[in-house]
Amino acid sequence: MILLTEAARGQWIVERAGRWAAVGGVAGKGFEAYARLLHPVDAHRTDPNTLDEWGNPVDVEHTRWRWAEVARRNGRVMHPLAQWWRITDEEQTRDWSDGWRVGQSDDGWFDPEDLAVLTTHLRATTRAPDDLVIGAWEGTGNPPWAEGGRNALARARIQMHWPGRDMWLFSSSLGELADPMWAQRTVPGWECSRWGQEGPYTSLIWPEDHAWVVASEEDWDSTIVAGSRALVDSILADDRFETFEVHEDDDLSWDGDLLNPRRQPKPGP
Repeated sequence: MILLTEAARGQWIVERAGRWAAVGGVAGKGFEAYARLLHPVDAHRTDPNTLDEWGNPVDVEHTRWRWAEVARRNGRVMHPLAQWWRITDEEQTRDWSDGWRVGQSDDGWFDPEDLAVLTTHLRATTRAPDDLVIGAWEGTGNPPWAEGGRNALARARIQMHWPGRDMWLFSSSLGELADPMWAQRTVPGWECSRWGQEGPYTSLIWPEDHAWVVASEEDWDSTIVAGSRALVDSILADDRFETFEVHEDDDLSWDGDLLNPRRQPKPGP
């Protein structure tokens, strides 16, 4: 993975940027189809009869859940524009009497293991699997490539100016991304963990033939794949993802979830 010094390779997608909070504002407008992949959430179960040395219940199970399980437990509705804050009542309802509890959803984080699975679909629909561009938002952590005293003029020349997100661009390949450890191996200083503040947050990924875009916007807890009808259909059929078809003008904000209205907050203690 090499830092690119010319932002021109991203100009095509900048020209297709849609309105903020819309699907097209995350992945660009004008594609044949779009899929929304919901980021799984961490779930763990405590056992009140199993205590640690301080007398607190300990976790006895740990896994990842789909949003649908949380919606089921909370009596909410899953649909293409479901929002985490709506199915959890603004994150008030994330634990249950059977000991299960879920963490927060991951904004901007598309797990490298899930990305590795996705590469099998992406490879089938591009002529340039070994010629990718990755856009990484400069506001994520303190990336080592941003150091070294680059002046403002040089930064402006080599960064892609996506609306609200100036990005560093890198060359890559699907072969590289197919390894979940790609960031640790290829970019010194990147922390390959959702808890790491150094990344790797891949805001945008596309091949040189512009056949598709994978977009994980920093503020959203889902990833958008834009591309051909065949690509989106293959992703929708893959039960390893929790995914829905969406459209370029769909609203990804909390207000876009019209089927799960906001409830009154729980009373305080």
